[in-house]
Amino acid sequence: MAKLHIATSINGEEVEFLCDPHTTLLDALRDVLHRTGVKEGCATGDCGACSVTLDGRLVCACLVLAAEAEGRQVGTVEGVAEQGRLHPVQRKLLEHAGLQCGVCTPGFVVAARALLERNEDPSEREVRYWLAGNLCRCTGYDKIVRAVLDAAAELRAGAGAG
Repeated sequence: MAKLHIATSINGEEVEFLCDPHTTLLDALRDVLHRTGVKEGCATGDCGACSVTLDGRLVCACLVLAAEAEGRQVGTVEGVAEQGRLHPVQRKLLEHAGLQCGVCTPGFVVAARALLERNEDPSEREVRYWLAGNLCRCTGYDKIVRAVLDAAAELRAGAGAG
């Protein structure tokens, strides 16, 4: 089977790679492009560990073919921090002890950031709904939800200061 040539942007960096037509975006990111922050939890789209953005839309990379990234913008957890500074979501997850083993953390970070880019003032219910596709076996969800709400407050305060 002939390999496909894919040209895409990952976290703002233009990249090209070859892959089989059946290769998932998750496998291409991890195995070909060495973006190992994206985790495989279930490979069925049920756990959210492989959450990435595709043209700004939150998707499970295990359910997207790598070929679908052709000419599109892919955002992974590696692109969340900017210029060596943690994003408020990342910082607040640390402060609120909203992570333990780390398998789910990248997916939660990407999903929470995607939420806060769309809604700067989500309610607790909205945060819980938005993150419902991300599963955690270690922390429970309260600390994660509190961290996202705290990050939202920080982002709002920062936006008002500028």
